[in-house]
Amino acid sequence: MTHERDLTDYDLVRYDRQIMLRGIGEEGQRKLKGTRVFVAGCGGLGSPVAYYLAAAGFGSLVLADMDIVDLSNLNRQILHWDSNIGEKKVKSAYEKLAQLNPEIEVNPLDMEIDELNVYEVTKGCDVIVDCLDNFEARYLLNRASLKHGIPFIHASIWGMEGRVTTFVPGKTPCLECIFPKAPPQEKFPVLGATAGVLGAIQVTEAAKVVLGIGEPLLSRLLVYDGEYMQFHEVRLERNPECPACRI
Repeated sequence: MTHERDLTDYDLVRYDRQIMLRGIGEEGQRKLKGTRVFVAGCGGLGSPVAYYLAAAGFGSLVLADMDIVDLSNLNRQILHWDSNIGEKKVKSAYEKLAQLNPEIEVNPLDMEIDELNVYEVTKGCDVIVDCLDNFEARYLLNRASLKHGIPFIHASIWGMEGRVTTFVPGKTPCLECIFPKAPPQEKFPVLGATAGVLGAIQVTEAAKVVLGIGEPLLSRLLVYDGEYMQFHEVRLERNPECPACRI
């Protein structure tokens, strides 16, 4: 459960343009400051997600990733630079985010998400943001979202296309309702800007569910087609036989 934290004079200046927004104000900014977000993955999606969460003043970020920065990552993973090749991604990400916003807490976890740790590492978080590229770990995060009763913001990308939705336990279908079987693992093409578009939408969704403003993507899958610059929407329905979320 998010809780409000007092704003400093620094905060009031830094977030002045956000505070002007209808539905945010100083009260909303205090809520963001009191929010703890679990960011699963520091790669193509995780880079813009973590960057914009930090810029917006979400007070605490937990970053989980076990990979090392590789040259082939740099077309899309904007938190990592040439000088970071060979470093742990969470270390590289932490260093950039600490400079971007030194007033927030960033907790880097160099780890693989598995069934033994997923519930513990997500405990105490208010939102889970899925920035992964494999469904087995996504299913684990989905179960953690259901167990803790917190929103789970899912996105995936392929080439110049992407999909994003927000799952809220008790209100929407869950990930396993929509994707009961994992697609095969494969190396896939990516335009870096596609990750930027979908990551920015995920952060927008996180702000909306925390602040209770606008209309989040509940029971709606937003499909982005960058090649023809079109957005489509698919209605999602709960699977009554889903082993993850059925009552």
